[in-house]
Amino acid sequence: MYILNLAIKALTVFLLIVTVAVAEPKPTVAHEDPIEIDKSLTLSKVVDLTMEKFPDMAWLNSLEEEAVAIKQRGESWVAGASQAGLRFQEATSGTLHYADATMQVPLWNLGQRDAEQESGIKAENSADLQSVATKLRIAGLVRAALWDMELQKIHYEQARAEIDVFEQLLAKVKRRVELGDLPRADVLLAQTELLQKLSILTQAEAELMRARKRYSSITQLTKIPATYREKLVELKKLELNHPVFVAINSQIERKQAEIKALKLVGSGQTNLTVGVNSDRASNEDPRTNDTESFNIGVNIPFGGAAHLQPQIAAQNVELNHLIADREQLYRDLELAHHEAEHNLGVNEAELEIANELKRVAEEHLGMMQLSFSVGEINSMDLLKTQSRTQQAILSAKERATMLERDIALYNQAVGVLP
Repeated sequence: MYILNLAIKALTVFLLIVTVAVAEPKPTVAHEDPIEIDKSLTLSKVVDLTMEKFPDMAWLNSLEEEAVAIKQRGESWVAGASQAGLRFQEATSGTLHYADATMQVPLWNLGQRDAEQESGIKAENSADLQSVATKLRIAGLVRAALWDMELQKIHYEQARAEIDVFEQLLAKVKRRVELGDLPRADVLLAQTELLQKLSILTQAEAELMRARKRYSSITQLTKIPATYREKLVELKKLELNHPVFVAINSQIERKQAEIKALKLVGSGQTNLTVGVNSDRASNEDPRTNDTESFNIGVNIPFGGAAHLQPQIAAQNVELNHLIADREQLYRDLELAHHEAEHNLGVNEAELEIANELKRVAEEHLGMMQLSFSVGEINSMDLLKTQSRTQQAILSAKERATMLERDIALYNQAVGVLP
């Protein structure tokens, strides 16, 4: 019995020391990821700043450079690199000198240049639309990160509020133990509950830090807008002008233009050859004369279409893969729209319930405060009621925040940029 009492006293001293530490307003986790509010920032501005530093920018820039290169090729008057040739011949006797200069120019096949220009236009359009689709994806990451921080902050506030209530409860229990109204074991029980709440607070604070780090990692910023609530852009059904859907359509159109241009290559390019010849007569032979001549020729390829078919087939494989991706994408977008709409409806109903619970809890707290003032209940009962009321208030706040988040996620699902 003596050892048991000694252990209880030692545990009590330990818990009292921990309780003092709990009362400190300092963070319970070892590190902190500060985030500041910047009133000059808007959600749209955050998305723009994030996109400037986003890893996909290198890819988007290369798409634009590729489109420029394709357009330049289509604007060229020749179908490829020209060739110049020079040949000189001299007889061993020194009596004959012959020189030949030629220029070979590859010509566009019928309709091929127009197809190449169309391919360049489609490539440029696709590059622009990929940029818009990427911006929407970034907006989704930013939206989710901001509202995750907001919800984690509420969870932290809930845990902190419970700590405050249980600290007051522990003080009341200690006082009643000192007066002899309660056994000493009640102090240990109250301290155990307080430590459990401290553990919850520590986890809530850690999750808040993780949410902050996630935001700063995505945006490369340590500042957030003062407000980022959005207006609901409600759609009855998924529109085909969704930026992601439009972007993949542009890829399909580009691939179709590339295949058309490739088919017009046919057996190859027709080459136009222009040349001049110069013959220098021998001074010793009066029968020879100096001559200058001009010649022109055309080389027309044929019979090589079979060699082009593997390239066309490979392009068709890529085209049909894109078409399959588009069909799956539409299903995914349609499902995301339905889920966003469903979540919005659920949280609207839950918010009404949470607000009603808050109203009832506040009304009950008023009654308990009146009962306490006339001595009908003790302070511990009042503190417990205050804790339940505080939880109801914060739960209503959490539901309101979840509804605002669901509005943002719904706008994201239907393809609305902030």
